[in-house]
Amino acid sequence: MKAPRALRRQRGKMAIRELRYVGDPVLRTPCDPITEITDGVRSLVQDLLDSVNLEGRAGLAANQIGVGLRAFSWNVEGDIGYVLNPKIVALDEEYVQDGDEGCLSVPGLWYPTVRAWYAKCVGTDLDGKEVVVEGEELMARCIQHEVDHLDGFLYIDRLSKPLRKKAQIAIRKGLAIPAE
Repeated sequence: MKAPRALRRQRGKMAIRELRYVGDPVLRTPCDPITEITDGVRSLVQDLLDSVNLEGRAGLAANQIGVGLRAFSWNVEGDIGYVLNPKIVALDEEYVQDGDEGCLSVPGLWYPTVRAWYAKCVGTDLDGKEVVVEGEELMARCIQHEVDHLDGFLYIDRLSKPLRKKAQIAIRKGLAIPAE
């Protein structure tokens, strides 16, 4: 599948893609695997890297910018990168974290979300070489969060029932709105 064109906001030579927000069907649709490295896919990766490289962003999945392909980028503790067709291959669920989690596609809402302390995913880069992304704490949370996006899930789906209800009420009231 080729990466479709999308609206972009130019910032110097960087292409910052517009974000998609809760309620947009693309966020609830599982993403297709990338089967061929095309110019569109190369452009998508550059846009993901440019778009995640803004203050307050730890990760960004392709469907968060309207592209239904399995790719995400990260910006965690000064490490910026991307992975195509990621698959989680290891989680240490014996040790978990339950800190507040937020999402660029559900802006302004933060809730305690249980995630594995350690996560590892495997995918490829633009040259078809294997990429291993792994980490603890924030990096583990980022991997799990972004792969969830690619599978059509939002972090609010992982909340306890009472918190999920609270989040849904906040969304209906319009509290999860992008900052202008």
